[in-house]
Amino acid sequence: MAVYFELILVLATLFTGIVWAVDYFMFLPKRKAVVAGLPDNIEDEAKEAVLQESPLVENCRGIFPVIGFVLVLRSFLYEPFQIPSGSMMPTLLVGDFILVEKYAYGVKLPVLRTKVLETGKPQRGDSVVFKYPPKPDVDYIKRVIGVPGDVVRYRNKQLSIKTPCVDGQEVEGCGQFKRVELDIVSQGDFIQEGYPLTEANENLLGIEHQILYNPAFVGTPEYFGATGPRKDEWVVPQGQYFVMGDNRDNSLDSRFWGFVPEQNMVGKAVYVWTSFEFDRSPQDFLPTWVPSGIRTERIGKIGQ
Repeated sequence: MAVYFELILVLATLFTGIVWAVDYFMFLPKRKAVVAGLPDNIEDEAKEAVLQESPLVENCRGIFPVIGFVLVLRSFLYEPFQIPSGSMMPTLLVGDFILVEKYAYGVKLPVLRTKVLETGKPQRGDSVVFKYPPKPDVDYIKRVIGVPGDVVRYRNKQLSIKTPCVDGQEVEGCGQFKRVELDIVSQGDFIQEGYPLTEANENLLGIEHQILYNPAFVGTPEYFGATGPRKDEWVVPQGQYFVMGDNRDNSLDSRFWGFVPEQNMVGKAVYVWTSFEFDRSPQDFLPTWVPSGIRTERIGKIGQ
């Protein structure tokens, strides 16, 4: 739906802008010339009637600046998104409405998504919105875990990352797996599908954020597309990224469908501008999609 909305917005901006410009530069001068040739005793109302633009042009002139501003804002600066699932809990909750910084990873043309200006690359720890590789018309949000050159290992709920050595120079920790440390914050504060989840602070090689995992889920599943020497290791190729949800046992992410190409990146999630609760039961008078409250305490900058 976002792709279609963007296309409609671009077409509407072009149409209204062209209609207004053609009238302003071609037909308005002709109308002014007609008024200039009228006798001096002609009433002002008659002159204004000659200068009057058509209803179509009048509407386009009024609409063009508005939709043009929306197009620039949405395509190059910030775009709003709604969080539809719990895969990024506890960082982002269902019902959060976020702003995504579109220029964080390059300025791209709307619809075509061709990069025209380089402004930065996704960094480890960023919460990113991207086009879901198996279905690019769908937007996903996850956290960047592995950047190009990294080797990511996820085994028995323990994340480890091996970073490459730069230009053959030995940098502290490079070339060896480094265990991502976890500190338990709480147990049972979050419950999903009847299971109490454990909340932990994760130190992702210097980037701290909270994650959830289900201690009732044990073992290592057969992950799809592992590219390392083991079935639970991935070597991140150049120009691609390994992403995971913060709700580790309730997230469909790179462990299951592979890497995110850089060209699929939409932007960086930076701000929660409002947050609605949806805790109505099917027996309530109002439908379940109607918000039951506003979580004002969640409004603000999205932390790492």
